[in-house]
Amino acid sequence: MTILIIEDDKDLCHAVSWQLQQEGHRVDCCHDGSEAMLYIKQGIYDLILLDCMLPGEDGLHILHDMRAGGNLTPVIILSALGEVDDRVTGLNAGADDYLVKPFAYSELAARIASLFRRKNAFENTTLSYGDLSLDSAENSLLCGDKKCALSQTESELMRLLLQAGEHTTDRTILLHKVWGLDTSVECSNLDNYIYFLRKRLKTLDSRVAIVNRRGLGYRLEYSGENHEH
Repeated sequence: MTILIIEDDKDLCHAVSWQLQQEGHRVDCCHDGSEAMLYIKQGIYDLILLDCMLPGEDGLHILHDMRAGGNLTPVIILSALGEVDDRVTGLNAGADDYLVKPFAYSELAARIASLFRRKNAFENTTLSYGDLSLDSAENSLLCGDKKCALSQTESELMRLLLQAGEHTTDRTILLHKVWGLDTSVECSNLDNYIYFLRKRLKTLDSRVAIVNRRGLGYRLEYSGENHEH
């Protein structure tokens, strides 16, 4: 997952970030409430860990603005305010969970796992478009009675393309979502993986094509024949 921590306690932020990265997550940190929305608006995060008391802008205001704008990214509030009223206020503002400081990392990890178990219970792990289906749990791509295995990176990239369908997904969004915000991966690496996926589609005899919108990004197209761009 790609996780954003909005927390002004830099020591806590560093400690939590390090633990999350050890578990394979990509993590960005923001220490100022006034900058938080700049990170959030990039639309690349699967989870946000949000402190309530921040310099610049209050965490609850940030959460309220997110939800008012239709941003449904899961949010776990991390706060030193532990009274029942505080927790109720945070949950009513749109938080998915509320964890009181100080906390053990093991509890945070358990809350994250629980949150995504609940989320996944309501979401099908299979995405479809045209004659294609992706089983993201098994990282396999299917077309009719044909099936091929994908690498984790290929699967993540294909998932984003399938979610967008015929809508173009910006190259930068694809890079950040798949490789992380601070990635040093070049655009040519994205193009290489698009090439790999196009070969997969050809192997499956799929009528879905990955179309390059030059200078913008990629989208899918379903027709009677494959197109190379």
